[in-house]
Amino acid sequence: MRPVLLTAILLFVVACPLVSANNESSETIITVDSTNLRFSPSTVTIEEGDAVRFFWDGQLLPHNAVEENETFDSGDTKTDEDYTFVFVHGLNGTFEYYCEPHRNLGMVGQIIVNPVNTTENNSSSEGPERMDTGSFMPFISAHAISVSIMLAALIKTRRSDDFTGL
Repeated sequence: MRPVLLTAILLFVVACPLVSANNESSETIITVDSTNLRFSPSTVTIEEGDAVRFFWDGQLLPHNAVEENETFDSGDTKTDEDYTFVFVHGLNGTFEYYCEPHRNLGMVGQIIVNPVNTTENNSSSEGPERMDTGSFMPFISAHAISVSIMLAALIKTRRSDDFTGL
């Protein structure tokens, strides 16, 4: 029973960072104003890494959200929609979008995505591929230590079980 418990704890310790590694992004929700056939809000400003969620429920008329240059497309028109698009790092600028069946009626919107500064001191010798890993290292170290301790406890338990004949 003990090895099973230790294995479960080890898996938990390994999986936790995968779930919570990047919780810094935010989500902006865009809904439909069905009375005026408009997106609400029609203009949003976010940063790289943030998500935009197009959400409407129980609409009389079906809608969708399509970006002008096909950066995102929620698909076929629907009366119920829950579509999320994440503007990954490097994807910034102004994005115009519309509802296909209601575009001519003014159902359009705009998403402004601001670039994120990864370093405060940008010198000309540093290219955009260079990442600042200084803040990430303590997390890796603490995680590696936790996994090592759990693995050592699991090995010790299995060795003691071998000697007792279990």
